Amino acid sequence: MARPSSEYPTELELQILKILWHQGPLPVREVRRHLATGPAGRELAHTSVITILNIMVTKKYVSRAKQGKAYIFRPRVTQESVTGGMLHDVVQRVFDGSAATAVLKLLETGDIDREELKQLRQLINRAAKEQ
Repeated sequence: MARPSSEYPTELELQILKILWHQGPLPVREVRRHLATGPAGRELAHTSVITILNIMVTKKYVSRAKQGKAYIFRPRVTQESVTGGMLHDVVQRVFDGSAATAVLKLLETGDIDREELKQLRQLINRAAKEQ
């Protein structure tokens, strides 16, 4: 049975988007190389990467342009829009729309260093002043 479609990228699509956001635009062989050498270390066949990229073109996550004999892929969606949408979805579905509950859970379960805590305090102070 086919998996229901999601409005957000799959895990592999998100890995490819991260590569393109930071390294792109790239041809298929470079996307494949970054997948293999990146944190996930995913060794995929060239044809598998082409298939995923073509699906991502259909979903309008990436665009492609012919350059010589190869296609060059670039992201059509921003990192901010994808991560923001995915985070909003998690807050809505898991925390009943409460951003505060989500942040508290992150603070309880996350490994947050001093610098990150400092940044969080600054954001909270800024938000408090704006209200």
